[in-house]
Amino acid sequence: MKMIHWIKAARLRTLPLSLSGIVLGMMIAAGEGFFNIYIAVFSVLTTVLFQVLSNFANDYGDSVKGTDNEDRVGPMRAIQSGEISKTQMKKAILITSVMSIVSAIILIYISFGRENFIYSLFFFVLGLGSIAAAIKYTVGSSAYGYRGLGDVFVFIFFGLVSVLGSYFLYSKEFNYILLLPAIAIGLFSVGVLNLNNMRDRIPDEKAGKMTLAVKLGAKGSKIYHFIIIIIAIVLISVFSFIKLKSPNNLVFLFAIRPIINHLVRVYRLNGKGLDPELKKLALTTFFISLLLGIAHII
Repeated sequence: MKMIHWIKAARLRTLPLSLSGIVLGMMIAAGEGFFNIYIAVFSVLTTVLFQVLSNFANDYGDSVKGTDNEDRVGPMRAIQSGEISKTQMKKAILITSVMSIVSAIILIYISFGRENFIYSLFFFVLGLGSIAAAIKYTVGSSAYGYRGLGDVFVFIFFGLVSVLGSYFLYSKEFNYILLLPAIAIGLFSVGVLNLNNMRDRIPDEKAGKMTLAVKLGAKGSKIYHFIIIIIAIVLISVFSFIKLKSPNNLVFLFAIRPIINHLVRVYRLNGKGLDPELKKLALTTFFISLLLGIAHII
């Protein structure tokens, strides 16, 4: 089995989005005097493993359910193309799950040691929940991605858990103001998922994958997209003005124009034409996270 096939199946283009919340939480903590290089390394590693696990499980689940067929609009998946078998993918899911657990345990120990057992237990359960969420998105008879619940889980894990959880690993504190950027990053992440589901809306409906885009329809899913993206921009703006110490806190404004251009294109495009917007919104979300983080360090 060629390594290039596994690299393709890992879908590395999804990593910047998954790292957005983690990086933002880390940089805000660093700006407040909380930082640990080992926590940074293992939080990034754990997040990458969770995302790769999700991508493997998504490939496997959609293949088993027959969603990845000749009607698929997006890039061809690994199992669908025959490059990786279902058995091989199942083994990869198991191995990546174990690696994720090990990495999460090391991260928790580095952050909390033996002194904060309650915190350690909470984050361990949270880690198990992340693994379960990654797998159950498309795998199994109760796969939540097939019932229109993917948006909820992406919002929780890519937004709230990523930003607030990352910050807590360093500071051991909860800062309610961080709910604003956490919700914003979560909404941007939901926007990326919604684009994916809008692109695949027609074939997903045929295959019985009832995503929120399928339930809302072409027009409804676009209105939904505009609403969550605009709310995210407003929340980031409010957060930046609340934390305003210097003009540096407003550097995120550089990302506003790309977002507006994105919304204009989404209004005009449909189906496969939306595919390039996934990458653009994902990278813009990561860019916004970096800008917000840098503003709180310099």
